[in-house]
Order: sequence, then structure tokens, then C-alpha cells
Amino acid sequence: MTIGIVGLGLIGGSMAKSIRRGTDSRVLGTDINEETMIMARMSGAIEGDLTDETIPECDLIMVAIPPKAILKWAEEKAPLLKGVLVLDLCGVKREICSRLSVLAQENGFSYLGGHPMAGKEVSGFPNASVDLFWGASMILTPDEHTDIQMLDMLKTLFTKVGFNHITFTTPEEHDRIIAYTSQLAHITSSAYVKSPTAQKQMGFSAGSYKDMTRVAKLDENLWTELFMANVDCLTGELRGLIDHLSEYLTALETKDTEKLTKLLKEGRLLKATAGGN
Repeated sequence: MTIGIVGLGLIGGSMAKSIRRGTDSRVLGTDINEETMIMARMSGAIEGDLTDETIPECDLIMVAIPPKAILKWAEEKAPLLKGVLVLDLCGVKREICSRLSVLAQENGFSYLGGHPMAGKEVSGFPNASVDLFWGASMILTPDEHTDIQMLDMLKTLFTKVGFNHITFTTPEEHDRIIAYTSQLAHITSSAYVKSPTAQKQMGFSAGSYKDMTRVAKLDENLWTELFMANVDCLTGELRGLIDHLSEYLTALETKDTEKLTKLLKEGRLLKATAGGN
């Protein structure tokens, strides 16, 4: 199988490296940064360039670039994609899936939305790793045009890459839940480090501080685009967090020990029910 990858940053670069290690597929890649392309070729992450001439050779093309760039790329390349399966790896799904599904039907290619639930607080091909997806979940958003053979092929591929779970959902549910599990966490971390006390934390911080601040080191341009593409879901989650924080603030300001204990207990029990790490 020949697989093309558009965007060789952290996600696309890691996907290229993982596919090269775990499968016998041929990997072609493209990136707007020529230095990235040189590193990808020299490291063996890609075997050739993904160009207008080589796009038709691909069985599968994964697109790992920001939302607006995905839409632009798909619109420009749609006439070349006949017979190809296109899978985007973007962190928001509703507009991407809606627009690309129409393009696919109009131009004779297949499309499926995807989102690998893995990442780092650093970006770029130099930070891409062959084990980034090991033990992670891959989210897929099949629709009425998705056939079982397509899903079987992707499940086999992603298992070889290292994913241990495939989650099927709708674009709407994806964006609603991702607003909480990912986007809200990034906003909270960014706001948290703005305290002047953060400049004095050396020697006073341990795991809690590191956990809270890790994802504040983000690509502000990418994450602004992701947030704005999911603004309705994200603002709802942010309002909910602010309301809950206000309850803790009121309990502290009024020295209401019983209320504070109740709030903390509720959080502990909900964490136990929610599970996870």
C-alpha cells in the first residue's frame, strides 16, 4: 500500500515514522517547510515526495495540517484524488467532515475523519517519534459512505502503528467531548501560568504544578484556530468550569469548611466514576 502524508510536523511526522517501522507500506510526504522535508527524507520517514504527480499513486492520504489548511488543500487537490481514501487527522471535526464529505462525493474519492489521541507540548518534525501513538486511541468518524472494508484496513494499519483502541463517533460528539478533554485543559493551563507566583515556583513545585502547566507550552496559532472552530462547545465547557471554580471561591471566602469538604468530596467521587489516569 502507498500512503501519502500531508504535513510532517509532530503528528504527521510521527505517523510517517510509525508506518515505516510497523508496516511494509510505501510512505510519501509533503510539508511547506523544506528543512522538514530534508529531515524526513534523511531519516527515512518518507521514501519520496507527495506531489500532484504521485497523489494518484496513493491508496490512502492522511492530512495532518491545521483546519483551514486542510480545507484549502482538499479543495485544490480534489480533482487528483479519484479512487484515493483521504483521512484528516485534525483536532476538530464538524466543518472538516461536512466540507470534505461533499468534496469526496463530487470528485470520486473516499473520505473519513480521524483524530489520533496523542501528542506532546512541543511541535515539529524534530519532536516526532516512532512510539507517539503506542497505546493511544484513534478516533474515526464514519458516515453513510464508509464501507466495512475501509474500516478494516484502517484498523489493521493503526494497530500496526501502535494504537490499542479505535473509537467510532460522530463529528458532533467528537467536538463536544474534545472541547472538555483537550481544549479546556489547554485554556486552563494557559490561564494558570499567568499568576505572578508562577515566576517564583522553583523549589516549591512538583507533580501537580508540572501536570497543570505542561500544555501551556502550545502553538498559539494552531490552538486559536482549533478553539475558534469549536467555539460553541468550548465556551459551554469554559462557563461550566468558571461556575464550579466560583463555588470553591465562595466556600473559601466565607470560610465554609463543610461546603469546601463537600465540593472536594464530589470531585474525588466523580474522578473515581470517570476513571482514566
